[in-house]
Amino acid sequence: MNKSTQIRQLTLAAFFIALQVVMTLTPIGYIPIGAINVTTMHIPVILAGIFLGTKYGALTGFVFGLTSMLRATFVPGVTSFLFSPFITVGGISGNFASLIIVFGPRILLGWLSGKMFRMLRKKTGNLPACAISAAINTMIHTLLVMGLIYIFFAPKYAQALGVETAAVTGIILGVITSNGIAETILAAIVVPALDKALWPTIRRMRLGE
Repeated sequence: MNKSTQIRQLTLAAFFIALQVVMTLTPIGYIPIGAINVTTMHIPVILAGIFLGTKYGALTGFVFGLTSMLRATFVPGVTSFLFSPFITVGGISGNFASLIIVFGPRILLGWLSGKMFRMLRKKTGNLPACAISAAINTMIHTLLVMGLIYIFFAPKYAQALGVETAAVTGIILGVITSNGIAETILAAIVVPALDKALWPTIRRMRLGE
């Protein structure tokens, strides 16, 4: 890879990161619904993976995790301890597991988006590969986040929500089937649309291989 291509990659990666910062600082990035935020932050992560590959997909996934942690720390809600080890809410504190939850699924989201898109594109073409990769990886992301919350914080999560621990399973399934599906549908529609609009420019920049 020549130096000019690397510069173009860095420029586009910087654009996606700047977009993530703007989305974090405005209501469009994290939309609070009850104790959980519906997010659109996964969209630039998936696009970065598609346009720039696994490395930059993982990088923007890390930024997604970082913005989520900072938001949980400085704009805390009742369940912010799930995503930040630096916050205590209602006597419940986050810990190292919070870092696993906030970073692990987001980094994997970007990496897998880039990997899966390139595998599918050979068989389906660009737009179907975008839609399938965006949908599958968004749902994987949701399942991982909510699954890790259950593994590491089920009793504390129940305490924060004021319910019995036995009710946590139903709550998590409810989040997956509502927020998770909504985010999946959004990704499956928006990512291919943006890919179609931006792909000619990406090709002129000699990126997206």
